[in-house]
Amino acid sequence: MSAEAQAGLGGGSKVGRFGEWRRSFRNWRGQRPFWAGLLTILGGLPIMYFPYANLTLGTMTIRMATTAGAGSLIIGVLLVVLGLTMWFQRHSRVFAGVAAILLALVSLVVSNFGGFVIGFLLALIGGALGVSWAEEKPVKGAVKRTVEGSQPAAAGAAGEEPGEASDLSGTSPTNGTNGRHRAG
Repeated sequence: MSAEAQAGLGGGSKVGRFGEWRRSFRNWRGQRPFWAGLLTILGGLPIMYFPYANLTLGTMTIRMATTAGAGSLIIGVLLVVLGLTMWFQRHSRVFAGVAAILLALVSLVVSNFGGFVIGFLLALIGGALGVSWAEEKPVKGAVKRTVEGSQPAAAGAAGEEPGEASDLSGTSPTNGTNGRHRAG
């Protein structure tokens, strides 16, 4: 469907409401460490599930219960809560990420190698993403180009000519280096 055809459907159709919901979800997801929270939640699930699971092979039932079943349940629940914290309290993402990493490391010892390494890796990656996530902020002093793209729209730093962009990389042909760098 073309954009014109979708616009002509109106806001009352199911397609319009779904598109609006999708755009609002995309906006919500972009304002927080979404993937960090999701991976941390998914990492907590196998950690708290496997110690209580029964595996049936034919007529034989294998129970994977450990002595630290309650510890595994607590670690898994805490990882799920930390993942939700990353979603809904994005300002505490560093604390939640560090706590998720520490709980993932503890789960290696406590709960069947961290949910058979699946939960450990998911929680570890989710915690690392939570610590490293940063809000997108607009760049101050960015040079905007005109439609032609050849000249900047505004003058650069003080003391420059209006048609000259500030280039601190040393590769501009206007500063005489012509792409050559020198040590020192």
